[in-house]
Amino acid sequence: MLRAKLQTTVICIPAVVMFPQEVKEMDIRIKRVYDEPSADDGTRIFVDRLWPRGISKEKLKADLWLKGVTPSSDLRKWFHVDKDRFPEFKKNYLAELKMAGEDMKTLVGEAQRGRITLLTAAKDPERNRVVILKAFLLEGEKP
Repeated sequence: MLRAKLQTTVICIPAVVMFPQEVKEMDIRIKRVYDEPSADDGTRIFVDRLWPRGISKEKLKADLWLKGVTPSSDLRKWFHVDKDRFPEFKKNYLAELKMAGEDMKTLVGEAQRGRITLLTAAKDPERNRVVILKAFLLEGEKP
């Protein structure tokens, strides 16, 4: 009896983020989740995949939680092991952002409407995913 081994090829076509042709200047701020909310934050958007320790929903006061614009779990864990991998992490995360889909559309829409504050639990203010995300939005990078 002969057994045939079947091979299946799965092709995934990710949603590509499209920025409007005329990009309004965006007012984007970054705050740690442990900082106090203020009246001039605009729309407060939590952009971490995991909920921060010791922070209640009431204390965070986030208007949105967009997990879809965060790095994949594998990429996040890989970077967490060695922070010196930041340049390569940035390159890989930018590639993921270009395929972020609905959450990216929501984020761009909110940024087009007015000031937004990206909320994160990241400790390093200069070498983290939210800095990359902000730059991605401000540069209006097109696929």
